[in-house]
Amino acid sequence: MRSKDQNSKMQHVLQAGLSAGMSATSGFHSSKPNAMPKDHNNAQDLTPSSFVPDVLPRGHVTYRGKKHNVEAPWISIGAWPWGDKATWQWDDARERGPLREAWQLLVQKGCNHIDTAQVYGSGESERICGELVAGMKREHFIMQTKWWVFPGDAQNIIHPQDAPLAKLKGSLERMKLDYTDIYMVHGHIHAQSISMVAKSLADCVDQGLTKTVAVANYSAKDMLQMRDELAKYDVPLACNQCEYSLLRRGPETEGLLKACRENDIVFQSYSSLAQGRLSGKYHSDNEPPKQHRFSSYPMKYIEPTLEVQKHIAQKHNVSVAAVALNYNMVHGIVPVVGVRNPEQAQKNCEALGWRLRDEEIAQLDAVSFEGKSTSLWQQG
Repeated sequence: MRSKDQNSKMQHVLQAGLSAGMSATSGFHSSKPNAMPKDHNNAQDLTPSSFVPDVLPRGHVTYRGKKHNVEAPWISIGAWPWGDKATWQWDDARERGPLREAWQLLVQKGCNHIDTAQVYGSGESERICGELVAGMKREHFIMQTKWWVFPGDAQNIIHPQDAPLAKLKGSLERMKLDYTDIYMVHGHIHAQSISMVAKSLADCVDQGLTKTVAVANYSAKDMLQMRDELAKYDVPLACNQCEYSLLRRGPETEGLLKACRENDIVFQSYSSLAQGRLSGKYHSDNEPPKQHRFSSYPMKYIEPTLEVQKHIAQKHNVSVAAVALNYNMVHGIVPVVGVRNPEQAQKNCEALGWRLRDEEIAQLDAVSFEGKSTSLWQQG
């Protein structure tokens, strides 16, 4: 059996693969983003004009469970940067204090849903999450983590049928929690069959270790297969998390959003700000770090998008980032967005409590992109 040090190194392999652009390792692509198809119906996945995204108790998203549903706000706080040095250059001594302040601000504003994973920081992100929520009443926050699916992990090799369950127990130990609210398959690169994974996820629910289960980076076809396998145990599939933003609307054109909506499956978007490219922080003379590989297009292609965002942001007196996040939400999508300090927390929360006007959505549609996918990681 591998030692803890070896397992940590193996975790770092996948972590580095993701940060290096696992989505871009299959084939060779132009650095220019793909345009949206001219015949695409931009209104097909929009929520009704009466819908305004908000936080609890005024507004919420329902994740379906076997015994208990989970009601969460329309924003999830992404914890990938917490403890991660390979991609996000996390500096614990410098950043832990501002992160605590950011979390306090988020809780005050009703944004109490954290998205982490076993692979983030090789487990350090989960430990930080546990420290942030320590002392809080359990019903006052929503915790979501993901099964580390890398086939080379010892538990995935030796006990493949029980790996999701065993790995969740490790997550709960690191977070010092009795259960997580949402437990997600991180990607469809696991060696186990979908039916085997579904059985273990159902065991997680039946043992009270998670309220709901979900997938990430699953295509519509595989997502629906997981739904059917889970149904054998009376467990609903609560969510699918894939990359989506103004720079990657592929889940729309591929019908994934439609499949989620028709099957009461919540769609979450990661890289909702294209790893900072849609935040207003970067421009042609200040490109994002090379490790930020999701939607990694040169800023010269993105600046027309940012100009529209800035114009709309000024009209609504919100941040540039808030415009991009609100765009996701009016499509019925829960954006996962990284936070490291109070300033980022404030800017992201400005996406709530209002809605883009129809003409503003159309303006953003005109400068958005379909983006790219590969079968290796980003199947959805």
